[in-house]
Amino acid sequence: MKLGIMQPYFFPYLGYFDLIYRTDRWVVFDTAQYIRHGWVNRNRILHPNSGWQYIAAPLRQHHRDTPISDVLVKEGRDWRDRVCGQLIHYKKRAPHYEATAGLVRECLDNDEPSLSRLNAAILDKVCGYLRIPFRYEFFSEMKLDLGSVGGPGDWALRISEALGASEYVNPPGGEALFGKAGFEAAGVTLTIQRFENMTYPCDGYTFEPALSIIDVLMWNSPAALLRHLEAHAGCRSSTQQPPSQIGADSQ
Repeated sequence: MKLGIMQPYFFPYLGYFDLIYRTDRWVVFDTAQYIRHGWVNRNRILHPNSGWQYIAAPLRQHHRDTPISDVLVKEGRDWRDRVCGQLIHYKKRAPHYEATAGLVRECLDNDEPSLSRLNAAILDKVCGYLRIPFRYEFFSEMKLDLGSVGGPGDWALRISEALGASEYVNPPGGEALFGKAGFEAAGVTLTIQRFENMTYPCDGYTFEPALSIIDVLMWNSPAALLRHLEAHAGCRSSTQQPPSQIGADSQ
């Protein structure tokens, strides 16, 4: 079983979905402290004039040390309508505007107060639209017996062991945290999935890399996204290859 573990992001970029695409089971790591100016409650789309702009889920007041699982979004429809309104400028140029705007409205037609649960629901709906299986659980609810966790890099190893994962898949950003010897000793393959950015024409705009999945879907069909992910399935490196998978196709 290939395992992925990530904090829940708000309409994340395609690389996040690439990671889901490579895994069989997903842990929403929602016990981490919420950090301002990250990707948990905001992301980026094209600006109507040039460059990019943020879309965001505004939050209710909370203590600085609050875990993501306890962070709440502001009540009401105003901010949800504002996010949908920020997409209007795509209408005249983006070939998949209607389908994508409809998907975003469906994602936000939800009064869920929990930021973590709202983001997970968004991920689930987008994965459904892309036809990517998404089997997920909230870490805050799993009550796993992990034993001693020595540092930030140990969480993935201990969760992988507790769930009986044969492989743990992570993006390059966290590579330095992991003790490769620990994964090898536990018999868990540590795979660093190196995402190949997708470039595409944006009629009347300058392409901006790594924007929200919303922007990617405005200009590309789900089938085109899946072709890109499949074509770059080999962009990975492993510290260990289990005997049962030697010579097997990576996907």
